[in-house]
Amino acid sequence: MDWQALTLSVKLSLVTLVFLLPIGILFGRWLAYRQFFGKSLLQTVLALPLVLPPTVLGYYLLVAFSPNDGFGLWLANTFGTTLVFNFQGLVLASIIFNLPFAIQPMQRAFAAIPRQIREAAACCGMPPRQVLWKIELPLAWPGIVSAMVICFAHTLGEFGIVLMVGGNIPAETQTIAISIYDRVQAFDDHSASIMSFSLLLFSMLTISITYWLAERNQHTHV
Repeated sequence: MDWQALTLSVKLSLVTLVFLLPIGILFGRWLAYRQFFGKSLLQTVLALPLVLPPTVLGYYLLVAFSPNDGFGLWLANTFGTTLVFNFQGLVLASIIFNLPFAIQPMQRAFAAIPRQIREAAACCGMPPRQVLWKIELPLAWPGIVSAMVICFAHTLGEFGIVLMVGGNIPAETQTIAISIYDRVQAFDDHSASIMSFSLLLFSMLTISITYWLAERNQHTHV
């Protein structure tokens, strides 16, 4: 087991979740309750990582982060830093790649809250902030937790985005998925098997948790 690569993968997953949790709640709730011109287009753009090959998205992110042009050039000139082949770039790429996995489950969770409950709370004089914290979030928490579990597992096993944006730098951008690839290339089947089996077990656990939360949420609203 490559513990250094595993630790880096867990760190990347946790940092990604810290950013995705408020982003998912904000956009998921907004998309669930609001109708506006261009909503379908926005949802289409947010869902692109679901269908785009990770290497394709990784290539466009690599171009966007490049210090030679556009956003990457502005970042290098303004802050003297770059997002290519370092951990910070992996975090931003992981956030972008996991947006639909965070927003869509939360959007469905907020949309499943009966409108009458929110209206009744407003009629009782509860301000919107209290409605969110005391009513909406407790009712939507199974979808929120499910989204976070999926994003964590998805980031932990991601390969294409990490390789394109971060490369393969030990202790900096070499995640567990890339370490498995390296072991296979080196014909170290024993190490590759151990790490692959560990990720397989974790993926099965993740799927079990998401199904359990979905069933719990369904029974809650019956």
